[in-house]
Amino acid sequence: MVKKKRSQPRPSTPPLSPAVLLKLFKEVKRPMSRAEIIRQLKLKKKDKALVKDQLKELVQNGKLVRIRRGYGLAESMHCITGRLEIQRQGYGFVVPEDSRRKDVFVNQRDLNDAWHGDRVVVSVVGEPKAGRNAEGRIVRILERGRKVLPVKVVKKMTGGEWLCRPSDPRLNFGIIATLKDESIKVKPGEIALCAPGERIDPTMWEGQITKRLGEETDIAVQEALVKSNHNIRTRFPSGSMTQAETLPPEPSRKDFAGRRDLTKKPFVTIDGATARDFDDAVLVERRGKGYRLWVAIADVSHYVPEGSPLDREAFERGNSYYFPRSVEPMFPEKLSNGLCSLNPDVPRLTMVACMDTDPDGRTVKTELFPAVIRSHARLTYSQVRDAIIEKQAESRKTIAPDLIAMLELSEELARKINLLRVKRGSLDFDLPEPEIFFDVHGETEDIRPRQRNFANQLIEEFMIAANEAVAHFLVERGLPCMFRIHPAADEEKLKNLFRLLSRTDKSVVMPKEITPKKLQMLVSSMEGTDKEYIVNRMLLRSMKQAKYSPDNEGHFGLASEEYAHFTSPIRRYADLVVHRLVKAALHEGEGVPAPVPGHKKLLNVANQLSSRERVAMDAEREILKRVTVLFMRDKVGETFDAVISHITDFGFFVELKEVMAEGLVRLSTMDDDYYTYWPLREMLVGERTGQSFYLGQTVEVVLDEASVERLELNFSLRSVTAAAKDYKDLI
Repeated sequence: MVKKKRSQPRPSTPPLSPAVLLKLFKEVKRPMSRAEIIRQLKLKKKDKALVKDQLKELVQNGKLVRIRRGYGLAESMHCITGRLEIQRQGYGFVVPEDSRRKDVFVNQRDLNDAWHGDRVVVSVVGEPKAGRNAEGRIVRILERGRKVLPVKVVKKMTGGEWLCRPSDPRLNFGIIATLKDESIKVKPGEIALCAPGERIDPTMWEGQITKRLGEETDIAVQEALVKSNHNIRTRFPSGSMTQAETLPPEPSRKDFAGRRDLTKKPFVTIDGATARDFDDAVLVERRGKGYRLWVAIADVSHYVPEGSPLDREAFERGNSYYFPRSVEPMFPEKLSNGLCSLNPDVPRLTMVACMDTDPDGRTVKTELFPAVIRSHARLTYSQVRDAIIEKQAESRKTIAPDLIAMLELSEELARKINLLRVKRGSLDFDLPEPEIFFDVHGETEDIRPRQRNFANQLIEEFMIAANEAVAHFLVERGLPCMFRIHPAADEEKLKNLFRLLSRTDKSVVMPKEITPKKLQMLVSSMEGTDKEYIVNRMLLRSMKQAKYSPDNEGHFGLASEEYAHFTSPIRRYADLVVHRLVKAALHEGEGVPAPVPGHKKLLNVANQLSSRERVAMDAEREILKRVTVLFMRDKVGETFDAVISHITDFGFFVELKEVMAEGLVRLSTMDDDYYTYWPLREMLVGERTGQSFYLGQTVEVVLDEASVERLELNFSLRSVTAAAKDYKDLI
């Protein structure tokens, strides 16, 4: 008897996949239940579980939305997937994953238990009004942005649990937490990490304390807290560390193959005194009546192949993260401070942009190529300032004579490049940045404006020139590029500024077209006047955030038509992408086509990098705020001279003159009059007295409160120390 072969189960027709399900929803053009999907696709009962799993996957990815009787296409239901960013006032914005869409405003009542940083689906309600974002409500939390929350331990409960509060003031609930194990010892007032569990009621969650961080006043604890708040990686996975360990301590001779030997040329690095990773080295030579500018950038891509463990980890990080007392680098120290860092007196692999300029500093020819260099000196900004800018005799002795001559030529060229940039309308906001100073015990000693000089400017000018040259190189060849774009400023805010200024200065007329050049002329005309502060602040607030994109939209702030990041591949992944694109261009026509990413892939990469850059900026602001509040806690009751930096309908923010700190004077603390906010004039005006408060006004304030829990400095007004302007002068 011949056994019949068991027939193989017939595959489902069509083969099931999330793509097939999405296509069906688009064809049917209405929501469907699971049973309807099975009928539409003529599936078997055995496919029921697979359909269920794939629908769940599509919901998790934000492509479908679960509704009462089935599922609907998120895009057809006016739903958008993105990351939620909650503001201090309680409301939030969903930043769409599709960068072509605008942010969606979400009222506090419509957050539906979503936290800051969560990946969510937001249902858009109505069309956006002029000058405003579309409004929406959170319909689903796809993924918690934070699996662990830093918390402040409040007290021990009678049952042995601990009452805690999240250290992020945007999370307005409590947590009743148990200890993960008995080895964790915490005390009231300390900071710990807590894994949240189920919600008990609208104001309370369960949780488990997984780690004690330490005392709230310890800066290291505050840094660890901020890193956890923003999901900043603090450890490299074993795969990337293993790859890093296999790399040699120094470049080998075989690495020099196909590279120009520039080791004899006197390249130098110029960085801050505490810098340890050196991305760039520069050299300037006289070339006829013009100049030759060499910018050598660490060739990280030589050691980090695309798709390797180091590359994947760097992509997830997006960039390095800098804190007052620590750094979380994009690459392990073996690369960032060693093999790829352009340390002095050792050979290093680089990508070089060699730019020939005319006598005015305008680039007329650019050549890009791989090279090996040897930095002839590790210089600091202050060292170059003293020796070259101020020509101090003692400082000049610390630098070799041939380098002195080269640096003086560099200053000459940098000033000419800067002048060209100013002429085309590039905007420079010379606003002070805070720098935290610590004593020998690690305590905050002072927060003062960061010192800048033309040595900083010199390097910035050369880096901008190189970035523009590289972007032009790729555009000229019709190749893709990861552009650094900066959208035009907010037109409504700019109109507000021109309207405000024209009320008191008839020479100020709003131009028909607002260009960077027109704005720069406005800044220059107000320099040294009592309106300089107002103009700088309002202009800065009108600027939109720069981002990465494969589509060239120009850089508004720099008044640049083509701009890309090329000069910092050790600390920015975008620069690594551009290096690979340049190498692909250089190898074109050699018979082996280099892989060039398509537009969709570059767009996804750009979205990830722009997102991680925002994280780095938010983390930097938060740690600065935390250190500032801690520094000011023992100064409650003291009086400070301050400048009004921002006006709102509930008060005004002030910047202190003695220390770089900002806080709020609330209208509720001002009992001499009833004040009205005039948004078009950026003023608060007293109904009875006519007393006005405006941007740039000098006031005397008393520090009433320094709250680490709310990250706030609250002041009360002591006196108006500048001559108060009658509000009639400004209407």
